[in-house]
Amino acid sequence: MTTAPGRRSSTFTRLLRHGFTDPSAAEQLLDLDALASVRSDPVLLEALGATADPDLALRGLVRIVEAGEEGERQVLLDTLVTAKPLRDRLLGVLGASEALGDHLARHPRDWQALVTYESADLHPGVAEFEQGLADAVDPDSLRVAYRRCLLTLAARDVCGTTGLAQTAAELADLATATLRAALAIARTAAPEDAAQCRLAVVAMGKCGGRELNYISDVDVIFVGEARDGVDETKAMQAATRLAAHMMRICSDTTVEGTIWEVDANLRPEGRNGPLVRTLSSHLAYYQRWAKTWEFQALLKARAVAGDPELGAEYVDAVSPLVWGAADRENFVPDVQKMRRRVVDNIPADRIERELKLGPGGLRDVEFAVQLLQLVHGRSDASLHSGSTLEALRALAEGGYVGRADAAQLDEAYRFLRSMEHRIQLYRLRRTHLVPEDEADLRRLGRSLGMRTDPVAELNKAWKRHASVVRRLHEKIFYRPLLDAVAQLAPGESRLSAKAAAIRLEALGYADPAAALRHLEALSSGVTRKAAIQRTLLPVLLGWFADSADPDAGLLGFRKVSDALGKTPWYLRLLRDEGAAAENLARVLSAGRLAPDLLMRAPEAVAILGDPEGLTPRTREHLEQEVLAAVGRAGDAESAVAVVRGVRRRELFRTTAADLIGSYGTEDSPAEQDHGALVDRVGSAVTDLNAATIAGALRAAVRERWGDTLPTRFAVIGMGRFGGHELSYGSDADVLFVHQPREGVSDEEAGRAANAVVGEMRRLLQLPTADPPLLIDADLRPEGRTGPMVRTLKSYEAYYRRWSLVWESQALLRAEHMAGDAELGRAFAELVDPLRYPMEGLGEDAVREIRRLKARMESERMPRGADPTLHAKLGRGGLSDVEWTVQLIQMQHGWAEPGLRTTRTREALAAACAAGLIPAEEAQTLDEAWVLAARVRNAVMLVRGRPGDTFPSDARELAAVGRYLGYEPGHVGDMLDDYRRITRRARAVVEERFYGAAG
Repeated sequence: MTTAPGRRSSTFTRLLRHGFTDPSAAEQLLDLDALASVRSDPVLLEALGATADPDLALRGLVRIVEAGEEGERQVLLDTLVTAKPLRDRLLGVLGASEALGDHLARHPRDWQALVTYESADLHPGVAEFEQGLADAVDPDSLRVAYRRCLLTLAARDVCGTTGLAQTAAELADLATATLRAALAIARTAAPEDAAQCRLAVVAMGKCGGRELNYISDVDVIFVGEARDGVDETKAMQAATRLAAHMMRICSDTTVEGTIWEVDANLRPEGRNGPLVRTLSSHLAYYQRWAKTWEFQALLKARAVAGDPELGAEYVDAVSPLVWGAADRENFVPDVQKMRRRVVDNIPADRIERELKLGPGGLRDVEFAVQLLQLVHGRSDASLHSGSTLEALRALAEGGYVGRADAAQLDEAYRFLRSMEHRIQLYRLRRTHLVPEDEADLRRLGRSLGMRTDPVAELNKAWKRHASVVRRLHEKIFYRPLLDAVAQLAPGESRLSAKAAAIRLEALGYADPAAALRHLEALSSGVTRKAAIQRTLLPVLLGWFADSADPDAGLLGFRKVSDALGKTPWYLRLLRDEGAAAENLARVLSAGRLAPDLLMRAPEAVAILGDPEGLTPRTREHLEQEVLAAVGRAGDAESAVAVVRGVRRRELFRTTAADLIGSYGTEDSPAEQDHGALVDRVGSAVTDLNAATIAGALRAAVRERWGDTLPTRFAVIGMGRFGGHELSYGSDADVLFVHQPREGVSDEEAGRAANAVVGEMRRLLQLPTADPPLLIDADLRPEGRTGPMVRTLKSYEAYYRRWSLVWESQALLRAEHMAGDAELGRAFAELVDPLRYPMEGLGEDAVREIRRLKARMESERMPRGADPTLHAKLGRGGLSDVEWTVQLIQMQHGWAEPGLRTTRTREALAAACAAGLIPAEEAQTLDEAWVLAARVRNAVMLVRGRPGDTFPSDARELAAVGRYLGYEPGHVGDMLDDYRRITRRARAVVEERFYGAAG
């Protein structure tokens, strides 16, 4: 077949037209003597061109022909061109599976298994596969027989004789026959063990559900019993040896390769539990120790090998436990946990290629279907199926899933499973990754019937189906809940009110009846608002259910909707801003504080749709807005009403950012730097309160004196306010300082300063819808008995003559917050020698500080409070860390400029940098302080009122846990971690604070 140089042969052109990607190599193969009798037969070329990979199919054919005996080669080739069934089957397999091509090259006579075309051959069951494996007497012969059976199965699949569900069922039936054959070989090898025990093999997972992949671990559970007269211990040992040998026969790699792994890790206690248990031992475990996921796995349990009666007894015994799982105590948090996508352990560079575990993957469909089966299967036996597709159909027929949603999921699942099958069939390797190589993608696309532009068509179809799954896998939980309260067309199935309540309860709703009423109110009617909310609610309900208080989330959404539902921008925000809807769901269902702030002015929901909306405003920006508002107001009360409205809006912004940062969203993970979260809240609330006080000060001055007060006036922040460490419920600790203006008497200046203080406090505590800001001046000289405001000279005289060590310690937090900045700086210069005494503290002063701390621990701890869980005064809590850091500041601040800060974490870091505390101890104190601060923030966010201890209410405690990053059902771990972290911090405090003075 030679041609002139530079010209392509007609064969080359024909090969190109028939889909060969390397026509030159194909032409050389066709020129081989082995194919001389068929090389010019147009039927062969046409058949090769119809395969997924014509080049691969031709190479495989050449290998089989060359490996065959002389007389058998022509028989194969003659049959190939005369018998279309064989031609389609053999070349179809060779074009789709390199691994089966290798098998045929090693066993060239096995092509004859593809010749028969009887009706039984089209739909074989376990019996037919057992017959195909009957001659296998050792692991190698079993592998060869298994591949021969697999060859016929794959041929029916690639030729389209069987669909996905039938192929998956046949693979499971072949696995069943293989397990039986392997067990028979193991019994033959150890007849004395076989004589001592009854052993049943129960298939789990995809094998149990008769929906197996080409290459997948075959999940099993072994059940054993002693035969009459045999000691149970010896019988279990014998059964274990048989089971282990059976597993090795299937899993080991020999010259004939391997079959698949047999995985028994779904057994009670997993790898740590015995391989074989008696039926009573299984039941005892399931009744006492099993978790929800184990009952989910048992959905697919099916006896497949060994003692059939024992296997049936096992399945019958566990079935009531499976369908009663929804009544178990931890079912709801377990469901919440299982519903989260299992993508954390997938490398970032692979997640987009994951067919099984990635977003919109097979696991999403399977988990959703299984969980709905668990929820509703206790009262509806029609849902008791191990097959995903059969269960999905039953869920649709029962009204548990919308018919249109079920149809779309069915189509998507079949397509994704077909992709998975073809990917695995190529090399018979266990993988769920879509290939990256162009040739692999082309073969995959062609194997699924895409011929015009296989790669582009494949990617488009794959992304479309994955998008459907991603969109629907959560909605199928919730859309039927809307149908349950809607008017449906005649003939449409609906979820009954009882079934809807059961589902809501299983998803964490404490009051399903109220939830259904809210759904009806939100979704009924023909308005644009109702239409948008019907679209949004299935997604929102999922986000609510992902929180600790779904009921509050749904109620809050109804209130916001009632308030803003007729506002065009609100509906547009929810419809068009994907992040806004999710952010709103997180904020409404995480506790009381943020929803309470939002309900007072629902238009603040716009913050959630702005990309920069969750970023705290700077103090300069806030003061500018506040002072401008005061300037426009007619009187002090209306001015401060506006100021407090700004504070409420900004508090909402801060709480929303904190909640969303702590919870994370589908597109952005939770913030891992918890210290940064605490610092952002502390700084934001401090700046906000400082701006609010500045506004109240300006309003009080303007009302009586116009633009200029007779005395210069400054507000000094103290405590957490001065330290930029305010939590949501903190008061603002302050000192007031003034300096009479030139020509103003001390008496007039004093009266003006006191009047301003009184008016500021009154204005900030007026009863309104906005949260008050309480100003606490109890840290002033002489405490509550001393004057509310002093001149700079008065402070100087007091501190020079009367100052106590605790007052010097309190002044570590003193920082100017509002009013005359120059006066604030002068105050700081005045108190610096007290808070950072030259050469540090004397021994008497250190003893006094320790005495005060010990007294506070014994006297101020609330009666009945658990000292190991009190965030402020408890062991290793805020007070312990702060007093330790402050002692270091007072001892060394005169020499170390980095210690001259009002902020605890900054001072601790400076002490570590200066070598005053080892890095490990500094880290221990910092971790405890951040955790205790977050607990206080969490309590305020969840309960809507401040608190220093973990809530006693179970739902509130769970909400605190979610904020702190703990999964549902892990509040015990949260409390244990808190105690452990603060215990370690207390050990450092004992050494650094109560230890040596230096």
